[in-house]
Amino acid sequence: MLVNGKWTSDWHPVQAKDDDGRFIRQTSSFRHWVTPTGDAGPTGEQGFKAEAGRYHLYVALICPWASRTLMVRKLKKLEHIIDITVLEPTLSDQGWQFGDYPGAQFNPLFGATYMHEIYTRADPAFSGRATVPVLWDKMRGTIVNNESADIIIMLNSAFDEFGDTSVDLYPPDLRSEIDAVNAQLYDRLNNGVYKAGFACSQDAYNEAVTGVFETLDAMTERLSDGRTYLFGERLTMSDIRLFVTLIRFDAAYHGIFKCNLRRIADYPVLCAYMAHIYALPGIAQTVNLDHIKAGYYSIKALNPTGIIPAGPALILAT
Repeated sequence: MLVNGKWTSDWHPVQAKDDDGRFIRQTSSFRHWVTPTGDAGPTGEQGFKAEAGRYHLYVALICPWASRTLMVRKLKKLEHIIDITVLEPTLSDQGWQFGDYPGAQFNPLFGATYMHEIYTRADPAFSGRATVPVLWDKMRGTIVNNESADIIIMLNSAFDEFGDTSVDLYPPDLRSEIDAVNAQLYDRLNNGVYKAGFACSQDAYNEAVTGVFETLDAMTERLSDGRTYLFGERLTMSDIRLFVTLIRFDAAYHGIFKCNLRRIADYPVLCAYMAHIYALPGIAQTVNLDHIKAGYYSIKALNPTGIIPAGPALILAT
């Protein structure tokens, strides 16, 4: 935790809680937008024009929020436009760190050891948690945005001069419906598993875990008419959001977060849906089961021994 730019205490998973023990997620602090012209976006300052090689994405493969930015980057074919650094999956006492864990890297831009040093480089007086993903502007030497919901929208459209314009994950005619499904997915599933795992009371846990499985049931029903994706035959942001939670569920959330009423393996429709998305070009490269298990099971507050379970394997049968 940073307070006025100084590291003050060891990392802890519970960011905040309400009076009833419900987990509360920190609000993202950097909300500038990359746009095709450099004009200001919905929030933040102007001056962040879409340019090849200008931006750098910091991610962790354990993290579903970061992984959805990687998915959009792959689908839009922006790998040669925006480079990345993958952080280590295990969380240190100072949070996310760079290193030589297999599949991770040291920071190539400047000699930082921890992600919180990137935050104080952008704002020397920053207070809060240093989260991923982070979109960094190499030209201005600052953080553009650390909210994954914003970053995936930018990647979907701001870089169309360089990327694949045949892919539109947020089409205008579906945006209101996508926004509604996204709100349901975020509150009750994407963040719902965290609310279950980090609940500080039995009632808070019961509420959260009920929401998780009601949402899985609702998504199963939606897909049960034979459609390929949540909105028929068009892959959208909602599918990206659902996939990143499904692919981590049995390996992490079922065990470490106590979301154990059922497994995704018990949902044939969701298994087939997940396998189809995993098979899309480039998506498998955004999934690393070793990082996912090593990362979640390194959370000392939930797993003080640090023992990583032997299973399960990825569920990819169709």
